[in-house]
Amino acid sequence: MRSKTNFRVSFFLKKTKLLKNGEASVAMRITVDGQRVENNIRKSILPSLWDQSKERAKGTSASAVDLNRFIEEARIRIHQIVTEHQQEGAEINPLIVQQRFYGVGQVRKQERTILQVIQEHNDEAKKLIGKDFVEITWRRYETMKRYLGELIKQKYGVDDLPLSDFTGEVIRAYEVYLKTEKDLCQNTLIRYMKALKKITNRCLANDWIQKDPFAGIKFREDPTDPEFLTLEEVDRIYNCNPGSKRLEVIRDMFLMSAFTGLAFTDVSQLTDDHIVTDNDGNKWIRKPRQKTKQMSNIPLLDIPLAIIEKYQGDKKAAKKGVLLPIPCNQVMNRYLKEIATICKINKHLTMHTARHTYATICLSQGVSLKNVSKMLGHASVKMTERYARVLDSSILRDMNTIRDTLNLSNRAEIADPE
Repeated sequence: MRSKTNFRVSFFLKKTKLLKNGEASVAMRITVDGQRVENNIRKSILPSLWDQSKERAKGTSASAVDLNRFIEEARIRIHQIVTEHQQEGAEINPLIVQQRFYGVGQVRKQERTILQVIQEHNDEAKKLIGKDFVEITWRRYETMKRYLGELIKQKYGVDDLPLSDFTGEVIRAYEVYLKTEKDLCQNTLIRYMKALKKITNRCLANDWIQKDPFAGIKFREDPTDPEFLTLEEVDRIYNCNPGSKRLEVIRDMFLMSAFTGLAFTDVSQLTDDHIVTDNDGNKWIRKPRQKTKQMSNIPLLDIPLAIIEKYQGDKKAAKKGVLLPIPCNQVMNRYLKEIATICKINKHLTMHTARHTYATICLSQGVSLKNVSKMLGHASVKMTERYARVLDSSILRDMNTIRDTLNLSNRAEIADPE
């Protein structure tokens, strides 16, 4: 038998949102070992006819008698449920008690549930892939939903939670679940939490919930150190012989990103319309980023220009209406491992590594943070600051400038001690 469970059931009025007839809904709160859930019991009463100290209706009217009878019977039934669970030695929490009280699957059928709302959002997002969403973002929401469903089943013993039961306590439990059961790092965890917060904001905007479950919950991102290649490593990839046409395409697509800073999605969507020529004959990529909708303004260097020319008339690219025959991101990243092995680069190559490389090398060569931010299509310079690495080459360049300024070699000789 399990140790004694501390529980309490209480009743109160929801006065913040009165019904049209001036009555307030009566809510029931079940607390078990410090955890609690609340729900309306589908009964209401005028606030002036409610005695909160006794948690019951005043008077002897038919409605007052009916409400008080429900309250007393609810207290007795919940006590029985808790006692039965204790005798069975089964896990118990307020949601399980609530489900048993109403009958499994019978809890407020008309109320939306958290997983239902997430699925509605995800179905919409899937239809908008290529417009307002990219596929990887949609997949993140799908994974977030799957992990949350696993937690709800494991911790609360139910398949879904009504929105009124989706509280800060559940969010904190989800955070612990992602850290322990899924072994996610802090920054990956935050991506899922931000996705979930977007869902709860949607619920607040539609008045499906009245209180923000994320209220008082803050998440801290750990500083990141995005991996990048040196100029020498980029040169190794440029000059390598991949040994097959398949790997040659992968190499060229990586270099395209490394010399433009375009993310995978933006490289794969590049068309003739995005290549413009200014009044001086310089070619530029002008393309709004798929992720942020911020305009990227990127001067085309010789290598990316040569790559674009190399694949002119490519049948696979033409079929998609784009300039380059880039495969899906998963295939790119898988084959980039082979490129790293061939080029003897002991780093984890991805298309994001190429974008990081472009940003870091530009900054190390003296390109201003503001200009790099503009080329990358970042919404703010703050997003670009994480690439502003202190490289040995930039330190040496700056110190050489100081040395030339001070010109110590032309100073008066330091006298030898007598």
